[in-house]
Amino acid sequence: MGLSIPAIARNNADFINRELEKYTQELHPSSAEDEELVRRAVFSVRNKSVLFERYNTAVEKLFTVVQDVRPAEVTIDFRFQQASCTCPQPLCRHQLGTLLGLYQYYGSVQDWASKWRAEKSVQLNQLAAERTPESWDRMVDEVMAHLLPAGRRTESYLVPSILDNAFTKLRRYTPLEREWQPIFKLYTELAVLNKLWAHFLATDSPIQSDYFQYAIDKRYEYAEDLIHELSSKSRLFATDPFYDAMQKSVRELLMQEGGMPHLRINFFLLCWEHIFNDKKRAAQELDTLAKIDSPPDIPLDIIQLVFYILLKDERATERHLTQFDAAHISLYEAIVHFAFNIGEKNTAALILKAMLPHLHQYIHQMLPPHRRQQFTNSLNLLYAEIELTETEELLLYGAFGRYGIQPYSDYLLQKEKYEEWTALHQLYSSSIPYLESIGLKQVLSEKPAAALPLYHHYAMEEIRQKSRMNYKQAVRIWKQMKSAAKKAGKTTYFTDYIETVRTQFKRRRALQEELDKAQLH
Repeated sequence: MGLSIPAIARNNADFINRELEKYTQELHPSSAEDEELVRRAVFSVRNKSVLFERYNTAVEKLFTVVQDVRPAEVTIDFRFQQASCTCPQPLCRHQLGTLLGLYQYYGSVQDWASKWRAEKSVQLNQLAAERTPESWDRMVDEVMAHLLPAGRRTESYLVPSILDNAFTKLRRYTPLEREWQPIFKLYTELAVLNKLWAHFLATDSPIQSDYFQYAIDKRYEYAEDLIHELSSKSRLFATDPFYDAMQKSVRELLMQEGGMPHLRINFFLLCWEHIFNDKKRAAQELDTLAKIDSPPDIPLDIIQLVFYILLKDERATERHLTQFDAAHISLYEAIVHFAFNIGEKNTAALILKAMLPHLHQYIHQMLPPHRRQQFTNSLNLLYAEIELTETEELLLYGAFGRYGIQPYSDYLLQKEKYEEWTALHQLYSSSIPYLESIGLKQVLSEKPAAALPLYHHYAMEEIRQKSRMNYKQAVRIWKQMKSAAKKAGKTTYFTDYIETVRTQFKRRRALQEELDKAQLH
């Protein structure tokens, strides 16, 4: 074996303690399944069922067999700090029994098990059987208190595993009745997210990290499916207290400070669109909001606007929009989607028109450059749903600037403003093949003379590159220009144009040769 087991255990005490701490965090004493796992692991140590067979000193691996219903082989690699078992469970009694078998050489297995069991307060299955919002809250408190020790900062990379662990434990107690299952899942989803968020804020843990945001996004997608499932089912009278509690929980999640405001308000809107959408609840929520402080990243008056829309209070909506704040346009965009979704098109139009004078400032001064293109594309789809005057349309596309070239281009074609279309594409250069795919063919068909300045512009762009390859491309463009001039009845104009080009660039022999080959007259 090379070394005695007591020496191996003492030399690797740090690794063994870390692994035991992982089991401490991920196994909950109030869970009957977890209690059974720990009990059987401790029994295997006491019953001497953990057999340390050999230790390879060259690779620092300990090979162990745990006598069970079926023997399991546990391998501990001390060099790479990992353990594995031949059974399929990621956290199994065989690995825990092996770790405790090593731990007993420098610590007390009984003390470890007693300390773990001391965290137990009430069985989760008893709480699940009560079926009240209070008992479900206690279930979540039990699980999360074990996973998120009070006052201890939590690293963001642990969030996905914490959430997976919490929901794995809670899902064991999902009601058997089909109509209760989505309610239980959504209820616990909201409660867990609120506990996690509150813990991160209280301990100054990194909410803005990619790990945290990825984990929350993933849970949001799952909760969205649950909300849609609930909205399609008839509601039992007995579930009213749970909906009341979820309404409060959704509000608390919205009011959590510390980032991801767009996701928080989208979740809030989704719930009020599908499961809290009666007027009585909306009026009650509006009264409740008037008595609380809003988080700094989502002003209270913007949240109140949601309920003006639900209650069809156009006067209150109009009063709100007189104090429009450009800094929160992304939140207003979410509310516009909400208004469209619940059939309040007139209110959506009111908000969109109130946004118009502030769009340029928001897009070009407040929005990060990498988000501008996507934002303008999304916003353009919303404005396409309402009627705008010509002045308002020009204000919209002027606010988009270079990020709205495509929708502005489509608008100019629709209005048959072909000279403006060609001027736009001279200002924001692309390529002739691209322009042919987005409307140049229509310009050539309807008003070919309008395209002539465009061909000149792109031919000059090629000439500036001063290479034969670019000269050849310029000649190709001039051939297209010649065809457009002929269609427009401007053949003489084109002949004079080419002669002017020859004179202007008479010292560029390669260009003159390409012009001769093309026989452009």
